[in-house]
Amino acid sequence: MSKLANQQQQPPPPPSDMDVESADAGEEKNLIRFSINVLELTREAQMQHGLRHGDYTRYRRYCTARLRRLYKSLKFLHGRGKYTKRNITESTVKDVRFLHVVFYMAERAWSHAMEKKTAGPNAKQRIYMLGRFRKAVKWATLFSQLCSIKGDSRTSLEAEAYASYMKGTLLFEQEKNIEAAMMNFKNTRTVYEELGKYDSIENQLLCRQRIEEVEPMIGFCSRKLGGSALQARDLLDMEKEGPAYDLFKAKIEAVLSETRSQQAASMTEFNWLGRRFPITSAKTRVAILKAQQLERDLNGAATESISADKKLAIFDKLFSAYHDARGCIRNDLASAGNAENIRDDLNGLDKAVSAVLGLRTIERNQLLVSIAKSKFAKHRDEKNEKITKPEELVRLYDLLIQNTTDLTDLVSSGRDKNEEENSFVHEYELKGLAFRAERCFYLAKSYSSAGKRTEAYALFCYARSLVDSALHQLVNSPDKALIQDLKALSDNCRSNSCIEHATGIMEDENAPERLSKGVSTISLGDNKKKDNKYLIDMLGSYESALGEQQTKVPTRITQFPPPFQSVPCNPIIVDMVYDIIEFPNLENRMKKEKKSILKRFWG
Repeated sequence: MSKLANQQQQPPPPPSDMDVESADAGEEKNLIRFSINVLELTREAQMQHGLRHGDYTRYRRYCTARLRRLYKSLKFLHGRGKYTKRNITESTVKDVRFLHVVFYMAERAWSHAMEKKTAGPNAKQRIYMLGRFRKAVKWATLFSQLCSIKGDSRTSLEAEAYASYMKGTLLFEQEKNIEAAMMNFKNTRTVYEELGKYDSIENQLLCRQRIEEVEPMIGFCSRKLGGSALQARDLLDMEKEGPAYDLFKAKIEAVLSETRSQQAASMTEFNWLGRRFPITSAKTRVAILKAQQLERDLNGAATESISADKKLAIFDKLFSAYHDARGCIRNDLASAGNAENIRDDLNGLDKAVSAVLGLRTIERNQLLVSIAKSKFAKHRDEKNEKITKPEELVRLYDLLIQNTTDLTDLVSSGRDKNEEENSFVHEYELKGLAFRAERCFYLAKSYSSAGKRTEAYALFCYARSLVDSALHQLVNSPDKALIQDLKALSDNCRSNSCIEHATGIMEDENAPERLSKGVSTISLGDNKKKDNKYLIDMLGSYESALGEQQTKVPTRITQFPPPFQSVPCNPIIVDMVYDIIEFPNLENRMKKEKKSILKRFWG
């Protein structure tokens, strides 16, 4: 008994050095921190697998395939046949790929929700879409929690911003708690603003892009909370490209249509060239208001800062709005019956809207001409851009001449024209003359590049005569910009005609010399053409195989198809001795067949 008590009272032996080292190793193993660049991973996965073109279905399938590969590589399967649920917890995360599993689960749910949203959901689809958004928030929150325990400080911060963005997206879509949605978006913006101050330039650009995606959503939420009226221009400024804009695109369109409907209530008539046309249809009013708002965006004070591609996109929307207005007017005409007054008003309104549409078409084609002219004088080695050929400008001016003719015919088609209509027709007839002069100038450029000096000289002279005729009629015109352009065109025509004249004289002077040189090289004995040398045959000497400049001679690298080569054939042996040779008799060496008695009897 006393011996047992003494054994219990003895202190435990001190730990050995091996035990201490194993304990330290275990603690270090538990303190391993994983690092994931969440923003870079998100952007790379989205841009490379469909979201560059807004294809959420493709991205969702990529996330599913990626999850399948991660499950197999981690051996984290869910049973064979019957599904067995396996949760990812803190103790499960022993590899960074477990964090990737949670991340791609959130991305798959989010992309599925965005797929349903962009498809124009109905009531049932909206419920399903909100369920997918909740699932994305659930996985994003789990991802943030695991990264705060298993990830380093930067990974934890980025995961927190990612989860805040997902929560804000859900609340924004539910439209129940706009203030909480705005707070989550602001948290996301704050994190990326801090992260964008450090690290590499690529990471700073990614953070800046993310902030630009979140900013319009914060502005939308703040205006909704402030109760201020959402101006149409402010909403149009929010228009971006990418997943963030797809999220609230439908909301912007709904608010814009509501704003236009409110403004359309006070719009009763359409003014065009001193005439007033009543508008009775609400749909027609909304379509015309939308077109007028887009016109203000094109002709506003900030129009110089808008890129050419953006202007072309606005023109497309503008044409769509005017076409919608014309469709509504013609539907009203079909249902007007025999009421002459209503039909006259609708016909006048249709004519006015068609004239405005033709006018904006001319402006769009003039923008295309300015873009083509900016590339016409460039060299091919500048940023590897394709230069504009003169034929392309000729085609654009053909369109402008046709548009001008159609517009003047439409406006002058009425019986009783007022003074404003007459001046408008005269103005665009002069513009059509200017377009003809420009077309003739670039047609001459086309002939000049083809080496046809006589035709080019005649066209330059004719273009100059057209310019002089237009300038003579524009003496008292207030359009100073058009006069300056025509004067510059006149100077260009004169200089180019002199160049073509001089070049043609030089070519005529050199023609006898070239002719005598050609005659001297004629050979009466050998009419074979000079063989073209190919690059493969003269690798030892430096000689160009590209041909002369400004010619359409193909490059001479190697001959294709390759020429036939002579190949020695097998010799033909005529055996003339075979019939004379006497061969020995070998029957005694042949094996004799033994016959049975029956075979012998029957022979």
